[in-house]
Amino acid sequence: MRMHAYGDAGVLRLDEVRAPVPRDGEVLVRVAGTSFNPSEIGLRNGWLRGVFDVSLPYTVGWDLAGTVVGTGEPVVARVDGGAAAGLVAVEAGRLVRAPGGVPLAHAAALPVAGLTAWQAVFEHARVAAGMSVLVNGAGGGIGGFAVQLARHAGAVVTATASPRSEAVVRALGAHEVHDYRLGLPPGPFDVVVNLVPLETPTDLVRHVRPAGTVVSVTTPVAVPPGSDVRSVHFVMRDDTAHLASLVALVDAGVVRLDIAAQRPLADLPAVHRDAEAGLLRGKTVLTP
Repeated sequence: MRMHAYGDAGVLRLDEVRAPVPRDGEVLVRVAGTSFNPSEIGLRNGWLRGVFDVSLPYTVGWDLAGTVVGTGEPVVARVDGGAAAGLVAVEAGRLVRAPGGVPLAHAAALPVAGLTAWQAVFEHARVAAGMSVLVNGAGGGIGGFAVQLARHAGAVVTATASPRSEAVVRALGAHEVHDYRLGLPPGPFDVVVNLVPLETPTDLVRHVRPAGTVVSVTTPVAVPPGSDVRSVHFVMRDDTAHLASLVALVDAGVVRLDIAAQRPLADLPAVHRDAEAGLLRGKTVLTP
């Protein structure tokens, strides 16, 4: 599945191309699944130009689950594109053994969303037992992982989500779920993890305790003068140690993969359109 230009979902096309040839240090992986991430809409529209530049036509897909050709080892990885295909060449050092006990294609839900949630909860928010945490936008892929990881850390977790996502978000471990259409619950919270675009980001600070933390993966949140709230805006980075820790939690039954749909790779343009219409929740896995 390649992006041939910047624009609407119609720029994504399923092409037949030569199989990749691994270079030194790379292995060939037969893809079992990739997954959709909302940030791919930004890539497709050109919003990420200057931050993440690509050469067109560009084979999309940042989440990879598959088997190493020649050994059959099941692996997952966060790659810089190319996973929305039948085969992909990957640096061997980026691969992590896939979790067992779940369909291999479903493991593709883990890398981008899981790493983002891990780094938000543990690295930037420093969530610990007894803290109160608000996950704003818990119905998406990152949000589901953030709720589970904060709960695993021993926090009291409040979440905002749509009514259609409420039952799933509760099942993933949120103590309270609020309809996002009614605004944010007042708090205040020790930590707010923000996963949705904000028109007035400074308003979020009012829901954080003094000396608390707001972590945003979307809109940067400016802290008013005189406030002692700590504000962090970050972009997820590939970290195989973090990914291996996530796999271990999946294997232990602590973290669940919230797969809302599994669709053929040819459906990716339709998945983009559904996401832009606000019709998706959880993670959508695509299989070649």
